[in-house]
Amino acid sequence: MDSKEKAGVVFIRLHSGKDLFASLAEACKKHKVKTAIVLSAVGMLQDFELGYFKAKGNYAKQCFKKPHELVALSGIIMKLGNDYNFHLHAALANERKKVIGGHLVSAKVKVTAEIVLLKSSAKLRRVLDKETGLLALKP
Repeated sequence: MDSKEKAGVVFIRLHSGKDLFASLAEACKKHKVKTAIVLSAVGMLQDFELGYFKAKGNYAKQCFKKPHELVALSGIIMKLGNDYNFHLHAALANERKKVIGGHLVSAKVKVTAEIVLLKSSAKLRRVLDKETGLLALKP
């Protein structure tokens, strides 16, 4: 993982074979991120899992083994205790340019991933929403 920060913007390059979430957590620790917004991300992922929210805390999940181009990534990263909480959604394209997307559950980097984060001083938290069963954002 290579990274650099300037004026609250963190530029990250993740390397092939690395776990996307573990590597992002490492970068967040290095740059003392408390809260961040994903501004941009490109690259390629493999062995990734996408989820689709069905009902009250229930996600329909699907695994994809073959590499796909990461064409978009959005979401919020926040430090909760000693760990990082990621709420990320991704759009990925296969070799035929067919795009799939959803809640990114897990992923490994293939070739590279270049991610840009905007740090924020906002103190956010997540609380259980009884209606949806989700850990919802509580600004």
